[in-house]
Amino acid sequence: MKVLQYFENPGLISRSGIGHAQRLQQEELSYTDIVLDTSPFSKDYDLIDVNTYGPKSLAMVAKARLQNRKVVYHAHSTYEDFRNSFIGSNFLSKPFKKHLIKAYRQADLIITPTPYAKSLLRSYGLKQPIVPISNGVQVSSYRRNKSKIIKFRQFLNLKENDKRKIIISVGLYFQRKGIMDFVELARRNPEHLFVWFGYTDLRIIPKKIRETVKKDHPDNCVFAGYITGDVLQGAYSGADLFLYPSYEETEGIVVLEALASSQKVLVRDIPVYNDWLHDGFDCYKASNLDEFDKRLNEILAGKVKNVSKAGHEVALKRDVSLIGPQLKKAYEEALSLPSQESR
Repeated sequence: MKVLQYFENPGLISRSGIGHAQRLQQEELSYTDIVLDTSPFSKDYDLIDVNTYGPKSLAMVAKARLQNRKVVYHAHSTYEDFRNSFIGSNFLSKPFKKHLIKAYRQADLIITPTPYAKSLLRSYGLKQPIVPISNGVQVSSYRRNKSKIIKFRQFLNLKENDKRKIIISVGLYFQRKGIMDFVELARRNPEHLFVWFGYTDLRIIPKKIRETVKKDHPDNCVFAGYITGDVLQGAYSGADLFLYPSYEETEGIVVLEALASSQKVLVRDIPVYNDWLHDGFDCYKASNLDEFDKRLNEILAGKVKNVSKAGHEVALKRDVSLIGPQLKKAYEEALSLPSQESR
């Protein structure tokens, strides 16, 4: 089987979750016998897997339809996670939802990361098969590694005698990601070090968040910027807690990375995690700022059970080596479907 994988403007999305998903999919499919093509000019393929929804993506779908090729859409984005992001996102959210529905309706089959995301897409009135398949994680890259932890601490200029507890998070500078709660928790806990990895062009985010990132945050809160590789992997395993107060996700790739690192994980209690993360068993959850404050201090003080081993098991079930065959099976299902015109 030959699959054309399409991501629009890969340079622009490289630092986003969708860009991350692109790299994961390519790794996952290497565990199958699928021949992967990424050239938008390709004419020799069995189906196209589209991951973006801009005008070029819609043109690629239309071209595939004219050639009688099957179309799979990877639905990474929803109306719900578009809101509370950049300037004007809430104003544009309803037109964006209509655009997403128009794009996703062109698919013979939709792949989306979680059962929760599938339920959102069903609520949009989409009728075609929708298959939940995790974005996955390369578990082997996040094993505890002393040299990576050293690089992480050196990156932050932390001295050996600095015994502060380190709380990290990873994400864009979006309100939806819970960035303001992260800063407030740092303000409430000056004895700990809070580090936010990730970056967004400050020109496109609301003024309140822009000013928070630039100056309105306590000294124990560090915005480290967009970092990958050894430093970030060292951060996941070298920190004392991964705190992810995001209000809306379709899955949360960074949560999987933290779990793969056998890190202690504290997330917001939102529906996306209901089917695969369980409070007090493989992670901890909180619903509001006071709960986050209480939980993080209980975890750091060792007053609650360390569930990181069970969390690691969750990541193992979503390793890239297991996700690749699931993608292949979904592609085979798409190829077996009757054409849209006959349905």
